Amino acid sequence: MKTQATFSELLQAFFTERLMDQCNASPHTIANYRDTFRLILAFAQRHLKKIPTALSIADLDAPFLGRFLEYLEQERHNTPQSRNVRLAAIRSFFHYVALREPGFGAVAQRVLAIPSKRFARRSVDFLNRAETEALLAAPDQNIWSGRRDRTWLLVAVQTGLRISELLGLCCQDVALGSGAHVRCLGKGRKRRCVPLRKDTVAVLRAWLKERNGQPTDVLFPNARGAALSRDGVEYLLARHVAAARLKCPSLKAKRVSAHVLRHTLAMDLLQSGVDRSVIALWLGHEYMDTTQVYLHANLQLKEQALAKTDPFIGPSRRFRPSDHLLMFLQSL
Repeated sequence: MKTQATFSELLQAFFTERLMDQCNASPHTIANYRDTFRLILAFAQRHLKKIPTALSIADLDAPFLGRFLEYLEQERHNTPQSRNVRLAAIRSFFHYVALREPGFGAVAQRVLAIPSKRFARRSVDFLNRAETEALLAAPDQNIWSGRRDRTWLLVAVQTGLRISELLGLCCQDVALGSGAHVRCLGKGRKRRCVPLRKDTVAVLRAWLKERNGQPTDVLFPNARGAALSRDGVEYLLARHVAAARLKCPSLKAKRVSAHVLRHTLAMDLLQSGVDRSVIALWLGHEYMDTTQVYLHANLQLKEQALAKTDPFIGPSRRFRPSDHLLMFLQSL
């Protein structure tokens, strides 16, 4: 009689058979799922007093995983969005468990019933023209790293590439001849080309000459010649934003991340009258509805719409309740 697979066997098969062989998942997806289960195993070792290989599927039931999700928010201070990302990885694993071992179907069903957490959606952050120019002027052009940083900042602001797309660029991905553009591998492993302005072409041409790399070398290396990391880019960006705030005080009220540079390009295109379908194509969005957030954040478009309306004419009087009970309710 065939015995049920252990949690350890199922988890390893989930990554090797399900994600890598059957789904051909991207390295980013695999890394995200890996980090989720590393957190779960550390949490289980601390609270269940079991080493990872001693865990069973029954140990990872819905109440335990519910406590794990609470731990992410309360102790690790993750946002509801991050919590939902971790939950998505857990659900994917238990879908596989229910398919591979039907005997664990009841446990899997209860785990899959854990709901995603709802959250208030913030308006997207973006930089205006003065803030963008202050940021681009922040890197020191007298040193190699400063010229590199200004180049990738300009490319990020002008192309709207995701941070993973920017860091994945190689020297051969830049075409500076007629119809200058950069080629990138985007989300969902979709390749796209993004055109370049003349000022960006001039900066990139000077950088490529100074970079003097092979076609397959990364476009923006660190001091050791390897590709910049995501954390490295955020660190450099924070340093340049701090310098830019000295000349542009409005930046003090904004939290600037690498993704904000992408939003900045989208808002610039929208305010210039570019159609939303073109913006979605430019940014590599699979659905045009994704660009709807930029309409909600664009106060300038709302002000233009308000300016086309006529003000109401008529006397305005303050409401005064005629009864003491109504007065009490009005005062609450």
